[in-house]
Amino acid sequence: MTEADDRTVHAAGCVLWRRSPDTGELEICLVHRPKYDDWSHPKGKLHPGEDPLTGALREVEEETGHTARPGAELPTVRYPVDGRPKEVRYWAAEAGPGTFTPNSEVDQVLWLTPERARDRLTQPRDRVLVDALLASLHQA
Repeated sequence: MTEADDRTVHAAGCVLWRRSPDTGELEICLVHRPKYDDWSHPKGKLHPGEDPLTGALREVEEETGHTARPGAELPTVRYPVDGRPKEVRYWAAEAGPGTFTPNSEVDQVLWLTPERARDRLTQPRDRVLVDALLASLHQA
């Protein structure tokens, strides 16, 4: 393990999707984090020794209230945070049952079409995940 590996913040999340109960159209769930005032995909830091997929599904449930059925692994996103490298592994995940309850980490969720989700995401690096989700679902 290199020194950089030691300092890397490891996180995981999902691009959570469903079929609209009204129209049947594909919708993607975005979460609003008041601490950062941003819109992103549900994600969070892994617990020590936690498997990344397990952590991703845990974070989805904690942040959105929904269970999720994982699909294809999507691109890993890497970026610096407070001078440390951060690595976030993502999976496509179909939303299961659940109900969102606002909390201190996430105060709102939105279910948006892929185009609207891409526009609403705060970080450009998160937008490529929308395209990766669409590609993975197209292959399914």
